[in-house]
Amino acid sequence: MGEVVRRRAVARGVVQGVGYRAGCAAQARRLGLEGWVRNLPEGTVEIEVQGPPAAVGYLLEWCGHGPPGAHVEGIDLRTFEPAPGGTGFRVLPYQPSAGEPP
Repeated sequence: MGEVVRRRAVARGVVQGVGYRAGCAAQARRLGLEGWVRNLPEGTVEIEVQGPPAAVGYLLEWCGHGPPGAHVEGIDLRTFEPAPGGTGFRVLPYQPSAGEPP
């Protein structure tokens, strides 16, 4: 298996109610990535993604502009150690606070 990276990003701006989560999930699945995306209460969208560095980079680049109708003001990015995989890429329900998904 090749190199795997894991990143968590929070997209700020007009990112809820514009298809951001669905678009992000479609891009991630097309790239064969694992992880999740969810809305947070302050109006941001949190993304955790894992996979080959180039594919993760491509998804994070997409996250910087999002789908039509989104206006991304910025992305806050954190790096984590890769985790055991196998879950695919999921759209999680609204999360009342940041932290690990259920």
